[in-house]
Amino acid sequence: MGVNNISNEFIAGVSIENISPKKGIELAGYPHYLRKNIGIHDHLYGSCIFLSSKGKNIFLVCLDTLMLSKKYIKIICKNVSEKLNVLEKDIIISSSHSHSSPWTSGMLDLEALKNNFEPDHAYLDELIYKVTNLIINASNNQFDAKIGFGCGNCGKEKGIGGNRINPNGPADTDVWVIGLKDSEDNLKACLVNYALHPTVLHEDNNFVSADYPGYIREYFAESNPDAVFLFSQGASGNQSTRYFRKGQSFEEAKRIGYEIGKEAIKILEKMTFSDEITLDIFSTETELILRELPSIEIAQDKLKILKEKYDYLKNSNASYIDIQNAYLNYLGAEDLLGYVLLKEKRWKLSLLEDEVPAEIFVLKINGNIIVCLPGEIFVEFALEIKAKSPFKNTMVFELSNGCLPGYTCTKDAFNNSGYESSTTLLSYETGENFVSKVLDILNSL
Repeated sequence: MGVNNISNEFIAGVSIENISPKKGIELAGYPHYLRKNIGIHDHLYGSCIFLSSKGKNIFLVCLDTLMLSKKYIKIICKNVSEKLNVLEKDIIISSSHSHSSPWTSGMLDLEALKNNFEPDHAYLDELIYKVTNLIINASNNQFDAKIGFGCGNCGKEKGIGGNRINPNGPADTDVWVIGLKDSEDNLKACLVNYALHPTVLHEDNNFVSADYPGYIREYFAESNPDAVFLFSQGASGNQSTRYFRKGQSFEEAKRIGYEIGKEAIKILEKMTFSDEITLDIFSTETELILRELPSIEIAQDKLKILKEKYDYLKNSNASYIDIQNAYLNYLGAEDLLGYVLLKEKRWKLSLLEDEVPAEIFVLKINGNIIVCLPGEIFVEFALEIKAKSPFKNTMVFELSNGCLPGYTCTKDAFNNSGYESSTTLLSYETGENFVSKVLDILNSL
């Protein structure tokens, strides 16, 4: 089986697959909270867009998963390459980062490292099988196509989201939309790219859910029931609804998803589509630059101080925000101690070993750029890429073709020693290196 164009011009294909887990499989994203799901609130999906023009192919896959290890992505890409006779590097698989989906990668927290916790292998096998078929089905569902790109805005002015460390800090409120139509102007697919942690639902939720991206899908389906919806996560390492949401319920996730969905539909309705398409995909591998770890004594002392502060605030009925920030700082210190013990006891950290070398991808569709980075990226790095890109239309997908051992933080984040910089094994130089390599590629074009 191979990829066969039905014309000499631009063709595309789309597909969608339900990837929801069975009841009882643990949900990811919140250390110390064993959350075996009690059922499905809204289904998780995998969606794929296949693009082909003049002998070049691109497969864009978006999954409602927390993050998917490069270890498993490599298996999927190898399977597809063998069955379709396409290059493995033509396939980009991104995660939405829903914290109400199963574990599909290694884990970072001390408890998981000590007990050698692993994702549910039966679910992973099923996911690999389904995503492989998802990509193959997109390539088999070919049609003459045209594509459009557009960008709007949706941020804290609508109570949606922004910087979760400092509510007045840097944020990326771009709503990027990619639309795909057939030759008869039927909308076949819509991809929305937005930078915001899907953590409206927190550790008290035991239901499977795609969080707010699932509600963007629901809103989109009301007016476009036959089109496939995809969601890609922007650089949301320090972006969330923490200071801006009105609650942590499904109703609030719906409000946020619908607001973003409204903006996406407006962009889609104004979009210009073209069937004159040139595709290019570029990639480079890079080693990760790891942080310098403190001594075990310093790490233990920091954990003790932050645990005492968290307990004090919790017992004195402090505000939710103060308690939550203290809790996260305590968790970050615990993870940092975990890294120190990991090094001392030579425990295996699969979230590092399975992800190296990291890969950076740059997709060029006419003058539109999609930068695909692994792991959770601080927004400052994406904003720098967008500002310095020689291409006006530049968007960033994080958690693409792999994850990383913690956040890709800025130097300022390390200086302020918060949750994100404590719970990462990466130096701030990793993010700076990512930006440098991306800009080298963009400037070479």
